[in-house]
Amino acid sequence: MLRVLTAFALFPGPAFAAALDGRLFGPVWALPFVGMLLSIALVPLAAPQLWHHHHGKIAAGWAAAIMLPTAVVFGPAAMLSELAHVMMQEYIPFIALLVALYTTGGGVLLTGRLEGTPLTNTALLAIGTVLASLMGTTGACMLLIRPMLRANANRQRKTHVFVFFIFLVGNIGGSLTPIGDPPLYLGFLAGVSFFWPLNNLLGPFLLCVGVLLALFFALDAWAYSREREGIARLPPQPLGVQGGINIALIGVVVLAVLMQGYWRPGQVVLLGETVPIERLCAIAIFAAVTLASVWLTPRALHEANGFDWFAMREVAKLFAAIFICMGPVLAMLRAGMEGPAAGLVALTDDAAGNPIPWVYFWSAGMLSGFLDNAPTYLVFFNLAGGDAAQLMGPLAQVLVAISCGSVFMGALTYIGNAPNFMVKAIVEQAGVRMPSFFGYAAWAFAILLPLFVLVTFIFFL
Repeated sequence: MLRVLTAFALFPGPAFAAALDGRLFGPVWALPFVGMLLSIALVPLAAPQLWHHHHGKIAAGWAAAIMLPTAVVFGPAAMLSELAHVMMQEYIPFIALLVALYTTGGGVLLTGRLEGTPLTNTALLAIGTVLASLMGTTGACMLLIRPMLRANANRQRKTHVFVFFIFLVGNIGGSLTPIGDPPLYLGFLAGVSFFWPLNNLLGPFLLCVGVLLALFFALDAWAYSREREGIARLPPQPLGVQGGINIALIGVVVLAVLMQGYWRPGQVVLLGETVPIERLCAIAIFAAVTLASVWLTPRALHEANGFDWFAMREVAKLFAAIFICMGPVLAMLRAGMEGPAAGLVALTDDAAGNPIPWVYFWSAGMLSGFLDNAPTYLVFFNLAGGDAAQLMGPLAQVLVAISCGSVFMGALTYIGNAPNFMVKAIVEQAGVRMPSFFGYAAWAFAILLPLFVLVTFIFFL
């Protein structure tokens, strides 16, 4: 059996017990990840009820398709070691922050009603884009997605509103602080200073936001004019904010993120993984904030806000499987010139061995759209040397390229960044039709890729 699996896996070397080596993988090891992506793309279209009730089982099946062959070929110890690495170093820190922001954001209720005119929608998108860097893309999406749904409840042509919402609030808006988006959070944990993104990514941020808001206003104005006479007018209601305790709890989350950059008490070993103590403390704070938010937020407020755990459960299940399935793919990238992805790695440097910023922008970006932007950022961060001081200094343009690519191009698919899927789930739960996986990708490629070409010419050439 071992010989059959070894031949099937297309790699030449012995099994090993500690950490999976990307040099020993072959292309077939990427198939479960591809299968996971295709399941997300196709099963909701072909069998929506099956996906709605059993997406967790489907995701677990693809995760098992990686874990079981790993245990057979490399040994159970290697499989458990890799699983512990994914959980302790990547998934748990990622999901703990996400859950805290999801819960606190869902505990703030913006009351009142706005009319979903082009000007109002554009203003809401602009506000959400700014808030995304202050309270995270997840928190900003949770805060504003339902007011946006209420404002456009009587609109017929409104799918584009939520597509642009994902572009701006769910992704590009989070590019100015480590709190904003998971890739920058991981960079912060690796030594990038808290204010470095604000000082270095502001130019690309303003360009992308300015172009997208202008394009959205034009598109929404056209759509609004086509149905203006048929829109039933609802009386406006005064705006207000409820759930102020959750705003304070979001502040606690921000402080916990900051703490990890300035307090370094040491490390401990858990499940064979060396984990910084400050990271464990942050995870504990995120969990405490989540529990406090659930306990302190009145049930009536959650009901008025339409808050439930369905979207978060779906994201947690799918991204657990995604993180596991993409392990071999990331390992192949980490192996650099000695691994199966040597052709891609070779493109990142010129003949003199100097990194090429625009290649990092597009490589990190395109892979972020399909591999999730947080771990992809780390791969290219390490591919560029992994030294935060160098990357903030002489190689700053390379780090800008990696950061922009990872954050901006996370908007290319629903799985590029966790809030994308959350927004989709919440909007569909409200009865609004969202594009399919490929339909959304078509929107994103048509609108965003030309914009990113412009970013390349202005900032990275």
